[in-house]
Amino acid sequence: TDIFPQTIDLLKTRSAPLGIELVTGRFDEADIDKTFFGALVQYPAASGQINDYREFAERVHSAGAMLGVAADLMSLALLVPPGEWGADIAVGSSQRFGLPMSFGGPHAGFFAAREEHKRNMPGRIIGVSVDVNGNQALRMALQTREQHIKRERATSNICTAQALLAIMSGMYAQYHGPEGLKAIAARIHRSACTIADELGKTGFGNLNTRFFDTIRVKLPGNLKAGKIREKALEKNLNFWYPEENIVSISTDEVTSIEDINNIISVFAEVASVNQKPVEDLCDCRKIEDEFLRKSEFLKESVFNSYRSETAMMRYIKMLERKDISLTHSMISLGSCTMKLNPATSMFPMSWPEFANIHPFAPADQAEGYRRVIEELGNALKEITGFSDVSFMPNSGAAGEYTGLLVIRQYHLSRGEGRRNVALIPSSAHGTNPASAAMAGMKVIVVECDQNGNISVDDLRRKAEENRETLACFMITYPSTHGVFEEEVMEMTEIIHENGGLVYMDGANMNAQVGFTSPGAIGADVCHLNLHKTFSIPHGGGGPGMGPILVNEKLAPFLPTHPVIKTGGEKGITAVAGAPYGSAHILTISHAYIMMMGAEGLTEATRYAILNANYIAASLKGWYKVLYTGKNGMAAHEMILDCRDFKAEAGVSELDIAKRLMDYGFHAPTLSFPVHGTLMVEPTESEPLQELDRFITTMKMIRNEIREIAEGIADREDNVLHNAPHTQKVISADEWNHSYTRTKAAFPSAWLHENKFWPTVSRIDDGYGDRNLICTCAPIDAYRQENLKPFKI
Repeated sequence: TDIFPQTIDLLKTRSAPLGIELVTGRFDEADIDKTFFGALVQYPAASGQINDYREFAERVHSAGAMLGVAADLMSLALLVPPGEWGADIAVGSSQRFGLPMSFGGPHAGFFAAREEHKRNMPGRIIGVSVDVNGNQALRMALQTREQHIKRERATSNICTAQALLAIMSGMYAQYHGPEGLKAIAARIHRSACTIADELGKTGFGNLNTRFFDTIRVKLPGNLKAGKIREKALEKNLNFWYPEENIVSISTDEVTSIEDINNIISVFAEVASVNQKPVEDLCDCRKIEDEFLRKSEFLKESVFNSYRSETAMMRYIKMLERKDISLTHSMISLGSCTMKLNPATSMFPMSWPEFANIHPFAPADQAEGYRRVIEELGNALKEITGFSDVSFMPNSGAAGEYTGLLVIRQYHLSRGEGRRNVALIPSSAHGTNPASAAMAGMKVIVVECDQNGNISVDDLRRKAEENRETLACFMITYPSTHGVFEEEVMEMTEIIHENGGLVYMDGANMNAQVGFTSPGAIGADVCHLNLHKTFSIPHGGGGPGMGPILVNEKLAPFLPTHPVIKTGGEKGITAVAGAPYGSAHILTISHAYIMMMGAEGLTEATRYAILNANYIAASLKGWYKVLYTGKNGMAAHEMILDCRDFKAEAGVSELDIAKRLMDYGFHAPTLSFPVHGTLMVEPTESEPLQELDRFITTMKMIRNEIREIAEGIADREDNVLHNAPHTQKVISADEWNHSYTRTKAAFPSAWLHENKFWPTVSRIDDGYGDRNLICTCAPIDAYRQENLKPFKI
């Protein structure tokens, strides 16, 4: 097959638990019948050859199947795009759009599909909607597909995505525009053509007859690739050696004339041939006209407006001003741990020594990375009480999935493949059941009691009922209800007594570090969200890292990689394309842990719990804290019950969340894990002044609710129902509300010094789902005059 080995490995990983039969072979020889639901090809292929897939696409569709394409994004600036020759889905990496290799990541993947498949797509989709005043607005669309709502019936377990990297690649496309991207792609192609032509003159033929950026050199006679490798390393060059007599060479936009001459000299010197240096790229093309793209792309104005660095800088700043971040105020999103990302720990992200390393580079060229990975791994093992670690998963949800596959493989190795039941509390993150379903497990929900704790009786009953098929129990500690469950060790014992293993979701690890550990409570495997507990920035949703840690009996089953040796001797196949996931951002957690030390990390946990309980105590009598432990205390987060406000004043938790924007705060987590609530997690990073400002804000909002209940404020036209109030609304000549502009936008004096203005008012969620705009028509089609206001 002509697909990257890591892709094949990933397909094996995903297929096996779901009972999907994976068939590999040549696309032009494959017999596609009615038993196939889909096919995947690579474009250009792993070898670099550009294949003609048109007839194959017809055969796939004739069999009632769908065709997916793993595409090189940069190549599509030159080549006919997959959608035009019959593909249904296109996937790939956006790394080539302005991102360094970074020893494997982070990079944003892309998933594009035809309109009719939108509700089956994984991950998050941003769509166009309108606000209460008819202004264009953007929102996350079609959220009912996602794991936090559909749980085990979701289209994917994706939660953390690579949002920050997607933005960076998007900016790259905006800055260069379609013409710039075509020029870059053309230069990449000409560089490859130049190398192919020059090597041809020295007797080294190219096996690829049609290619974009990769040539496959067939070594003549008895010449072996080892000889080429030796000479290439002398010149600080890395090639790819798929076979002992084949060398694969790829070019990119930074390939220089000097690089090209160095590459050519390797072969010339091995062959003892004199070769005249090239002075410029050849004016040649190895792609026939019928394979070249004729259609226009990136026609929207945003891709054709910013051609100077000054203009681009101002555009980026304009967008940045629309985002409320930790640079403005505390973000109290429960279960997200929006803590400080120390500047010092971020410095290595800008070092080219870390950025410019390929994930498959020889081991002796990545000793620094390997030391970071080893030291970080040892620290995490000590923190969690486990014996081994894998850094391959790229997010917490990916860590869950990996851990469950490791559990599955453990049971299979013992001849207990029948064990496929996952017991999951009703309070669990939506990723838990979604990951279990992807791992081929049957989800059985364990109920929680009225105090928010997992019902030990229900757990015991269901564990015993399923003792012959029990695979695992997934638990979050402290729970998503913000409570340290005192029976946690009893629960892990129940599972072990019935033949199962315990998976601990590490989302709330910020309340454990230094005081307890997953190993101490009896878990067998856990994942850690390094972008929560260990200070990697969330970046609007990513990049994330979800390494898993395991005890001794699971260590042999840690994921392996087809190119780089890693994982256990009986390990599962790969769960990510790179052996160490998004390795570049591991430098952040490494620096954070090394600077904090054991004492500092323990102190951070202490303050995270203290801050949460300070807020809970301060709001006592104002809001009901839904769950606490037996001592009346919360863990590192608490749930504020807002359900009574509906009857009292017609106010929902959503109204409170929107009103917080007027005060300059991001909303807490909304309606999770209990509908009608707000989950607040302040983290250890916030100073007392900021905690007090948040507490005062929540009290002021509670008074606004009382004003509605007591008839002082109108039950319909009030600051909560109309929140958030934008600058456009406040500055309008017309003001028809029963309250003042000052009460709407400046309810507290501190806002005069540091006001964050929401960009749009309340959004029409239904409109956004009905009129999803994804890869869209020119944005001018959505001018305000074409959009009508809606009424709440």
